[in-house]
Order: sequence, then structure tokens, then C-alpha cells
Amino acid sequence: MARTAVFGGSFNPIHYGHLLLADDLLEILRLDRVLFVPAKHPPHKDPSRLARPEDRLEMVRLATAGRRGFELSDIELTRPGPSYTVDTLAALARPDERLFLIVGSETFLDLLSWREPRRVAQLARLVIVPRVGSPFETDSQAAQKVLREIGVEGGFSQVDDDGRVPDHGVIVSRAASMPISASELRRRVREGRSLAFRLPPAVARYIETHGLYREPA
Repeated sequence: MARTAVFGGSFNPIHYGHLLLADDLLEILRLDRVLFVPAKHPPHKDPSRLARPEDRLEMVRLATAGRRGFELSDIELTRPGPSYTVDTLAALARPDERLFLIVGSETFLDLLSWREPRRVAQLARLVIVPRVGSPFETDSQAAQKVLREIGVEGGFSQVDDDGRVPDHGVIVSRAASMPISASELRRRVREGRSLAFRLPPAVARYIETHGLYREPA
């Protein structure tokens, strides 16, 4: 059975932190692919702070081009209305494919505010990647509440040293990541500062050529 991790987000812009995390999970979870899914209208974000969906899609295309196992989907750009993850997972579901959903630890703790969080957990195995420098306490009251509400059996689990992915539960992965934030990159653009070593050169050129992020949002 094919194994696909869905990596959704605004990617405003995509940077090396996103790419390193995806590349690490490709190996850790023994995935066939990581599917990058830029959101058209993220329900929890102010659209005035986002570059156009078409620009964000193209930046992800440039960033992932040529990397085996990285694929791009425009499924949320072609669908009208807010970009709900449950709708995306339902559209991607296949009998011969196992879906994983990559989320940050802060996002997981906010999962109950999503549309149909229980169904989200039914459609895909959740993979939590804690933010750099931000510990995720699996036995905390908040984490356990989310686990109960979404109805996942098996608690929290980790991939073992032999690379075996547990059959049940929410996976907590210590995948490599970098302390880079998209908001910091946008600020650097406004201030005319370097983006070198923070995102792919092709993405930096796209931002410059199209005049993205020059005005405060």
C-alpha cells in the first residue's frame, strides 16, 4: 500500500524549514511521497496577510521541483470556499493508499477548532512535529483532551529505532526542522534584507521578481 503524507499550509512563503522537515519525514515514515498542499483560503488566517494563492502555489512548485518523493497538489486552489483539511483528505482518499497528515504541535492542540476533527483523524494518521525549542507534553491535559475528542486509540506513539511505524495512535516525530518563520522572512523582504540560506534561490528570485511582501500586511 502506498504511503503519502499530506503537508498542508499557507506556505507564505515556503522555506528550508518546511523542506527539511518533509525530507526527514520521507525517510522516517518510509513514505512514497510527501504531498504539498498550499491552502487557498486557510480558515484560521487573515487572507490580507497572504500572497495570492497562485503565487504561493508557484513558490512551492519551484521549491519542490526535482526532489524525488516531493509532489505538489493544487486541490485546494481549484475548490471554492475555505480550505478545510477534512475536504482535502476525503478527496485524496484511495483504497490502495495510506494517508498521513503532518501537523505542528500547536496545530494539534488547536485541532478541536477544525471542521470535523474526528473525521480528519479517521481519514489520515496524524503526525505531530513539535516546533524547535517548544516541548510537546503528550501527557498534558490539553493533549489528552484532543486525543479523547478525536477518538484515536493507541495514544501517542513514536517510530522505533528500526523504522517501524506503529499501527495505531498519533505519531509524534522528532523530525529535523529549522528555526525559520515565514513571518520573519516577510519582514526581511520589507526591510530589504537578505533571504540567502533561508529559502531556495528560485523562491527568493520569484519573490523579488513579483514584488511580494514589500508592503506590511
